[in-house]
Amino acid sequence: MTTIWKSGDKQSTKQATNNNPISGTTLSSCSRQRKLAMATITGAAILGLLLTMSACSKQSPKPALSGGSSPSASVTPTPAATLVSAAVPPAPVKKTPRKRPANVTYNDANSGVSFLYPRKFALTSGDKAQPQLAAIGDVPMNFAEPGGVAVSTVALPSGAYPGTDFESAFFNVNVNRSVSEQECAQFAFVDTRNADGEPVDTEKVKIGSAHMEMTSSFSASAVKQAETQYYHSYENGACYEYVLGLGTEGFATEGGIEHVNRDEVFAKLEKILATVKINPVEQEHVAEPAVASIAGSK
Repeated sequence: MTTIWKSGDKQSTKQATNNNPISGTTLSSCSRQRKLAMATITGAAILGLLLTMSACSKQSPKPALSGGSSPSASVTPTPAATLVSAAVPPAPVKKTPRKRPANVTYNDANSGVSFLYPRKFALTSGDKAQPQLAAIGDVPMNFAEPGGVAVSTVALPSGAYPGTDFESAFFNVNVNRSVSEQECAQFAFVDTRNADGEPVDTEKVKIGSAHMEMTSSFSASAVKQAETQYYHSYENGACYEYVLGLGTEGFATEGGIEHVNRDEVFAKLEKILATVKINPVEQEHVAEPAVASIAGSK
């Protein structure tokens, strides 16, 4: 069956459409809402994508610093780093060795004698303090009365004067408590170097701050010579004797050997003598109370 539209129907339809403005408006509004929704969805998707990319970029690993430490760690040490640095010992400080003094002090409490002597010289005391010279052997004491005791001897090194006829030299101290002050000014033998063979009187000399009596002795053989100087002083109720000795070998006639400068050698020995001090001795007073206390305890 064929439907035949009439013009009047078309007009009625068109008229109906035109006469229904709400329907057209509704369609237009829905269309705008769909576009707005699509735009909103698209914007939200873009925003979400941007947020996702930003979050991923924040979570990406940071490049490692040299040494494997963070910038903050390089500025402020962690407690563990502090402990490690504290455990490392500081670098050792070099100690400058102390220079030992050139002179040594000798002090004998029994005799009260003290003096200075060069560290390089050799010191002996007690029974071993008896000096010797090659030309005469043991050097004798020169007290007017017996009773002398050797205290100490200081000897120069054997190689002190190379290329010369020097053999040995020494400074010696003896003490005698059995002589008076007048006897201390005397000697058992006196200087015999006088060309006429007459004894030479003793001399009064001042060594340092001390006044002393002095004499000397000289002896020689074909190849050896010995010279000694004796000094006496009376202190602490005793006579103190100081002996300066020099020994030489030969007369320096072979092999280009020269005579040692005797004045220079004796000058060194006199420097030791000038430092001598006699300290008070009270050992006898110390022993008496001890005996009394023992007797009282019985």
